Amino acid sequence: MDQMGIHYNIWIVLLSYGLAAAAAYSALNLISQVSHSAGRVRRLWLLSGACVLGGGIWAMHFVGIMASRLPFKVSYHPVMAAVSLLIIMSSCYATLQMVTAARQRSWRLLAGGGILGSGISFMHYAGMASMEMEAKIHYRAMDQAVSVLIALAASYIGILMFHRFKDHTVFSPWKLYSALFIALAVTGMHYTSLRASDLHNYSWQAPAPMLMETDVVLLTGISLVTLFVLAISGGNVFLDRDVLERMAYHDPLTELPNRHGLERYFKDDFFGGVSGAVFFVDLDRFKSINDTLGHDIGDLLLRDVSARLTCCVGGKGKVFRLGGDEFLIALPDCTAVAAEEVAQHILQELKKSYSIEGNELYVTASVGISMTPAHGTDRSALMKAADTALYTSKDSGKNKFSVFDLEMNRHQVRRMSLEKDLRKAMARSEFMVVYQPKWDSLLNVTVGLEALLRWRHPEHGVISPGEFIPIAEETGLIVPITYWMLHEVCGQNMLWHQAKVASVAVSINMSARMFESGSLYEVVEEALSRSGLAPHFLELEITESIAMNNMEETVAQLSKLRDLGVRVSLDDFGTGFSSLGNLDEIPVNTLKIDQVFIRKSKMHSKKAIISNIIAIASNLNMEVVAEGVETTEQIELLQSLGCRVMQGFYYGRPMPVNELGQWFIENTA
Repeated sequence: MDQMGIHYNIWIVLLSYGLAAAAAYSALNLISQVSHSAGRVRRLWLLSGACVLGGGIWAMHFVGIMASRLPFKVSYHPVMAAVSLLIIMSSCYATLQMVTAARQRSWRLLAGGGILGSGISFMHYAGMASMEMEAKIHYRAMDQAVSVLIALAASYIGILMFHRFKDHTVFSPWKLYSALFIALAVTGMHYTSLRASDLHNYSWQAPAPMLMETDVVLLTGISLVTLFVLAISGGNVFLDRDVLERMAYHDPLTELPNRHGLERYFKDDFFGGVSGAVFFVDLDRFKSINDTLGHDIGDLLLRDVSARLTCCVGGKGKVFRLGGDEFLIALPDCTAVAAEEVAQHILQELKKSYSIEGNELYVTASVGISMTPAHGTDRSALMKAADTALYTSKDSGKNKFSVFDLEMNRHQVRRMSLEKDLRKAMARSEFMVVYQPKWDSLLNVTVGLEALLRWRHPEHGVISPGEFIPIAEETGLIVPITYWMLHEVCGQNMLWHQAKVASVAVSINMSARMFESGSLYEVVEEALSRSGLAPHFLELEITESIAMNNMEETVAQLSKLRDLGVRVSLDDFGTGFSSLGNLDEIPVNTLKIDQVFIRKSKMHSKKAIISNIIAIASNLNMEVVAEGVETTEQIELLQSLGCRVMQGFYYGRPMPVNELGQWFIENTA
C-alpha cells in the first residue's frame, strides 16, 4: 500500500504488528504476577510490564516509519524521540496500575483503556514530530480523529479482557486476545494516521524514491530499547523462577527453607522410604534473650542455631525454620533408634556456648519426634504428632526429647477439651472456693485461711488445679477468674465476720498476669469496697518468680496495696530464684516455707534450710508459716526452730464453705 509517495512493504507491516503483539503479550504475562505480590515487588512487576509494553509499542512505531520509502532525505531529533518513549511508558504504567487494582470496577477498565489509547496517540504524534525532513506533514482532522478512535476502542477491548486472566501466570487464550487487540490499537492508529496525512515537499526537484537516511542515533536507540525489552522479559522470568521462588520458599534470616518449602519437600521428596522421622525443635527461654539483649542478638543466635542444626543433620535430611524459635527437621530414611540418637546429638550441640558480639550465651532446646508410618502418613499428621511430643518435653522440664505415643495424644486432646470448657466455666458457675486453715500451734487457734480454687466439671468431676491453672495462665483466663475469686472471698469473709463465726485474714494466690495488667490495686480496692471488708483481713500470696519479674513495677504495686492495709505473703519461699539481697525491698508481711522442705525435714540439710528461713523472717520482722504439715514430728521440729503458725492436712484439709462453718464451731469449742 502507498499514500502520498510513501511506500510500505506488507511483510514489514505484518512484522510491526507481530512485534507489538509480542510485546503486549510479554507485558501481560508479567502483569499476571501483580495480584500475587505486594509492596515493592508489586511495583517492580508493574514497572517491568510498563517498560516491556511501552518499549514494544515505541519500537513498532519507529520500525514502521523506518521501513517506509520516502522521496526525500529524513533524519530524527533524538530528544523528541526520547520524549515519545517516555510518554508511552508513563501511559502504560498508569494503565496497568489502574486495571490491576484489588477491586475491579467498570470505570477503572474504561479509564485504563482511555489512558492507553491516549498514550499511543500522543506517542505517535510526538514520534512524527521527531522527524526532520524537507517536507511538512499536514493532518486531516476528521481522518486523524478516526485513527485516535481506533486506538481508544481497540485499547479498551484489550483492557476489558484483562479481568479474565489477571491471576493466571500461565498461558491463557484471553491473554492472547488482549495482546492482539492492543497491537491492533497501535498499528491501526499508526497506519490509519499516516494514510490520512499529506506531505508537502519543499524541494523543487523530486529525486527518485530512495530508502530514507536513518539516523544512527535512532537506529541505536531502537536496538537498545528492543534489547531492553528482551532483557526485562528474560530477567523477570529468571527473577520469578529463581530469585522470587527462593524468597517465597526460604527464610530470609537463616536461609533455611520455610513453611512453603516444607510443604513442597513433603510433597515431592519425603515419603517413599520404609520409615522416616520428623523433629519439632523449640528453643527454651529464647524470649528472655530477646527481652534482655535485644532482637538483633536474638537473630544472630537463631542463625548460629540453624547452622548447628544443619551440621547435625548433614545430608541425611532437611532443616526448616517455621518461625520465631521453632525449627523442623525431616529425615526421610530413619529408624526410631536412629531418631533418638539424632535428637540426643541435637540437644548436646545446641546447649554448647554461643559467642555473639561479646556475649557468652547458653540456650537449650526441647524436641518432639514423630515417625512415619507409625504416627501418620501425611505431613499434617506427622507435624501434629511431633508438636504434641514437643509439649510433653516442655512440660517435663525442657532440654529433653520425647517420641510421640498414644498417651500423649490423649493428654493433648484432654487439654484442648479442658481449654474449650474453661472458657465457659465461669458463665456456668462451675468454679468454687475451698479454704484451708492456718493454725497457731502454741495458742491452738485459727489465725488465717487460704482460699483455693476448684473446678467442678460437669463431665470429668473436680479437675485438679495443677491441671487447669496452667491452662488458665497460658490463655489469660486466670485474670477474670482471679477477679471473680477476689469478690467471692471478700464477700464470704465479711459474712463470717457478721455472723461472728470467724475473724481472720484470708489469703488468695496471685498470678503474674494480674501484675502485668497494672490494675491490681483498683480490682482489690473494688472487691473490698463492695464487700465492706477491712483491708487487713485480705492477704495476697505471690511467688518468688512474680516478685523478681519486673521487680520495680511489682514492688510499686505491692507497696500501694500495703499502704491500703492489705497483707502480702511470699509463697513457696526457698524454691524460686529470689535474691536474699532484695528480700528486704519487697513489701512482704509473711514468708511461707515450701512443703518440699517440710516433707524432708528429717534430712539435716533441709532442717538447716528451714532454720535459716525462720531466722531470716525473724530478723526482717516478718511472720513465718510452714506449709504441708502432716505429722506430730514435723510440728515438734518446727516449734523447736521457732515456727508456730502451720498449715497442712494435720490441722485441716481444704474445705468448702458449708463444711468450714462446722469446722470453726468444733475447733473453737
